[in-house]
Amino acid sequence: MTYQIKKAAVLGSGVMGSGIAAHLANIGIPTLLLDMVPRNLSDEDKANSKARNQIAQGSLDKLLKQKPAPLASKKNLALLTAGNFEDDLDKLKDVEWIIEVIVENLDIKKGLYEKIDAVRKPGTIVSSNTSGISINSMAEGRSEDFQKHFLGTHFFNPPRYLKLLEVIPATSTSSEVIEFMKEFGEDRLGKGVVIAKDTPNFIANRIGTYGLLVTLREMLARGYSVGEVDSVTGPAIGRPKSATFRTLDVVGLDTFGHVAKNVFDQTTGDEQKVFELPAMITKMLENGWLGAKSGQGFFVKKGKEILELNHETMEYEAVKKLKTPSLEMAKQQKGLAAKVKTLTYAKDRTGELLWSILAPTLTYSAKLHGEIADDIVAIDNAMKWGFGWEQGPFEIWDAIGVKESVEKMKVEGLEIPSFAQSLLDLGFDSFYKEDNGDTYFFNGQDYSLVPSNEKVINLKQFKKKHGVIKRNSGASLIDLGDGIALLEFHSQANSIGPDIIQMINFAVDEVEKNFKGLVIGNQGKNFSVGANLGMILMEAQDDNIFELDFVVRSFQNAMLKIKYSSKPVVAAPFGMTLGGGAEVCLPAAHIQASHETYMGLVEVGVGLIPGGGGNKELYMKHLKGLPNGVHIDYQFVANKVFETIATAKVSTSGEEARENNFLSFVDGISVNADHLIYDAKQVALSLYENNYKTPLREKVPVTGESGYATLLLGAEGMFLSGFISEHDLKIAKKLAYVLAGGKVPYGTLVNEQYLLDLEREAFLSLVAEPKSQARMQNMLVKGKPLRN
Repeated sequence: MTYQIKKAAVLGSGVMGSGIAAHLANIGIPTLLLDMVPRNLSDEDKANSKARNQIAQGSLDKLLKQKPAPLASKKNLALLTAGNFEDDLDKLKDVEWIIEVIVENLDIKKGLYEKIDAVRKPGTIVSSNTSGISINSMAEGRSEDFQKHFLGTHFFNPPRYLKLLEVIPATSTSSEVIEFMKEFGEDRLGKGVVIAKDTPNFIANRIGTYGLLVTLREMLARGYSVGEVDSVTGPAIGRPKSATFRTLDVVGLDTFGHVAKNVFDQTTGDEQKVFELPAMITKMLENGWLGAKSGQGFFVKKGKEILELNHETMEYEAVKKLKTPSLEMAKQQKGLAAKVKTLTYAKDRTGELLWSILAPTLTYSAKLHGEIADDIVAIDNAMKWGFGWEQGPFEIWDAIGVKESVEKMKVEGLEIPSFAQSLLDLGFDSFYKEDNGDTYFFNGQDYSLVPSNEKVINLKQFKKKHGVIKRNSGASLIDLGDGIALLEFHSQANSIGPDIIQMINFAVDEVEKNFKGLVIGNQGKNFSVGANLGMILMEAQDDNIFELDFVVRSFQNAMLKIKYSSKPVVAAPFGMTLGGGAEVCLPAAHIQASHETYMGLVEVGVGLIPGGGGNKELYMKHLKGLPNGVHIDYQFVANKVFETIATAKVSTSGEEARENNFLSFVDGISVNADHLIYDAKQVALSLYENNYKTPLREKVPVTGESGYATLLLGAEGMFLSGFISEHDLKIAKKLAYVLAGGKVPYGTLVNEQYLLDLEREAFLSLVAEPKSQARMQNMLVKGKPLRN
């Protein structure tokens, strides 16, 4: 049977339910959101559908106010419809996927499934977002077709942003349904999908909750403070900044308690003891100190100061951080594996804490191998995608050394799971190994190739296997195969400097000679945070304007080279794509953006305006986005572009980048970030195979002097009202002059080089301003804009 999901329904409109519905809307699936009819309605309201739907509708209304935003665009709300369980269950016959997200109570869920079974059409997939109730138990008593199409689909909160989707089949679930949901989860939902077994809390919550409870117990037993633990269990070991206790505050102690209790109720012996909540957590729950949702938990904000909870006095005090020699030593080392090993074996309070946390968590993970998942790859991926770990437990074990750590564990009397012991007994010393660029994992007897998806191109492994064409300190040119090359940025924060400009020029020349097309992309934390601000400031402070003029002119020329390449150039932005990063994308033949792309020309925040052609390209992109044959109001377009740049507007998604005209309607958006390079490659191939033609060098109509005056009018009004400073006004004047095209009549056609010259002159005049240099300095030192 071929499955398609054109419409969906989410049953339960709480935070998770509404978040899942929002994510479905983000990918273009019309979704019905149902919840209970409110109790105690008046007789008049009992007949009013609006009143009867108010619980679900209220949840939809909240989507527009939540942060981070569940909706990629406010327009997506139009794809969501509110309803209720009493009046609208018959509408389930019109959907292809029903997702249950109601209270974690088996009897209540089964009661709802009975009603669903009566109205759903055969072949409709039904899934539960339960975080731990048995999938098989929920399927009991249902029709054969229901059971065949029933499974668990466990999203992580918030559904739009967290990558993990655990798919948990029941014993009755059709293999076709499992395979379809895995593919749909990856390709349409953009998730990292792991197949989990029907065990308590599945994979990520089982190991993650265990690790959190072990950390909590070690803190209490060894006398560490909340802040000390968080200073060690965050980025220092490849975990999120929220570390342990800030994570618990965000998750909510009530939710954490429920998840822990779920395992406690279904296990015995020593394992069950670990999942018993410590008295400290019980006391916090009694006090209503649930974390972020209640305003206080392990941390509380008093004025501008963040305080931590003292677990001995149960009072809040200044946050403490652990400071040890090993933490300083780890900062000097390259690579996460080396840092983690140094910290774990350190003979100080950092090492003592980390070893006491990691040793039991690693052995617990090995003990669960085969019980919660079929292989270590699924376990490691679940922890990376669900909890934000850079390394999964078996990758961590490899990092600290399996043989060395097992010897220490045995000395301390820890039981070594048979799965880990068998690795050593067979003469192996790591759970993963690499061979000719391919990665293999230990399967209990030997090594198996880590399953790969052709849409997931891992550049680090790809370069190991295939090498590079050319590289310098800022970028590399890679042969992606099939006639497509990739220009990868890898400078600090992928900032753009002379090294990257040099590689852009080389890449375009090389592609024009020997390839079908070029993709500009990378797999760093962000696509690019902009130009090398440190270099610009240093040259400006040395009054080396000649050198800056050369660099800016070179950048502008490189952007023209991208635009007028005889072979298609496809930009693949993701994450922060700011300033110069956005300027690299705008002239490309096509932009294939990640769903999570935060794009903007933000130079005004450092006292400048875009200098690499961004003003011109955004203006032209707005003009080209207008329908053919309509009268174009150039002033309206200039106003929009001026507002976008002057306010440093940054999109909150790829979809919003399109609304802001950084993307056109022919540009693409990849929901799955892991597929971005592959998708961009396919676009480049398609453009080439469809006889790509270099764009014509057209002249640009500008608003001229009258347009300049109009743009200034608004800026001066803001200044007189006290909303912007005198220096802000100076920047606005420069920007207005560039966008208006200088002192020419309205509608004058000018060439691109003329606009680039205006832009470069304005940029160089601003970079010499002391107040602009102060803004640049503040951004480099403090990471935030200075208003002066």
